[in-house]
Amino acid sequence: MPGDDAGELSWLLFHQERVLGAAQARKFLSEKTIRHRVARGRWRQPHQRVYITHNGPVGPKELRWIAVLAAGPAAMLGGLTAAQAWGLRRYESRLVHLLLPARHQTRTLPPGVRIHRTTTLAPEDVLEVGKPRRTMPARSLVDAAQWAASDDEARAVIAAGFQQRLVAGDDLHEVLERLPRARRRGLILATATDAAGGAHSLAELDFLDLVRRAGLPEPSRQVVRRDAAGRRRYLDVWFERWRVLVEIDGGQHLDPRTAWADMRRQNDLWAPGDRVLRFPAWAVRRDPVTVITQLKAALLSAGWSG
Repeated sequence: MPGDDAGELSWLLFHQERVLGAAQARKFLSEKTIRHRVARGRWRQPHQRVYITHNGPVGPKELRWIAVLAAGPAAMLGGLTAAQAWGLRRYESRLVHLLLPARHQTRTLPPGVRIHRTTTLAPEDVLEVGKPRRTMPARSLVDAAQWAASDDEARAVIAAGFQQRLVAGDDLHEVLERLPRARRRGLILATATDAAGGAHSLAELDFLDLVRRAGLPEPSRQVVRRDAAGRRRYLDVWFERWRVLVEIDGGQHLDPRTAWADMRRQNDLWAPGDRVLRFPAWAVRRDPVTVITQLKAALLSAGWSG
């Protein structure tokens, strides 16, 4: 199609991952042309109001556009889906979460779309200029935690948001001030506070809970230290006064190469007088008595009065 219309259509297809709403398609093409392209298999129609203008694989980005175009202009990506659009990794899902105003009438939607409603949505919680429309990172993580299937899942996604630099500082606290009746509000506040302080994984958060319940001193988290080559390294947990260092090993440490890389890093960070303890993440959850017993012994040996 020559002319400005062709340029506008190309722009839409580029920015919408080659997904068009039915009204958008009719703006540029006749009904006959649209039906012909669908009949020939060049286009697909996953929903009565949406077309996919290619016949290749449909990925997460296309699914997001299908959902928001089917739901209408009031809809936006929310929760885990919005966080994924902001770059959250390791939380892949083909389920699309949409946020709608409480009184907005629901349309018939394609499979795999979950609608959530809200009566409180401040302008600063919405990215209006981005495509597709979605909530900002902090609101996205708060909603993902509210809608999570379990408390552990809620805590994990908040920790991941801080670890992956989607949010920092008091970002989640500011959102929660606008949501006094948020589900899991206390848990989200506590997790965000700890995550902002450096506990960037669920295992580290669980370990911190153990330390507090056992009445042990409060450690520092994600402390920076220079290794033998002068590179910046981060210590998981550091009881500085007693020079006790704790490393929490996740599932990736089952790989021998990864485990050896971490051992070398630990050896480079070793300083005279340090005591280094390492615990696998599963032991923090499944054998907490042993973990606390060993940590307490190391602290007492280092001079802690108990």
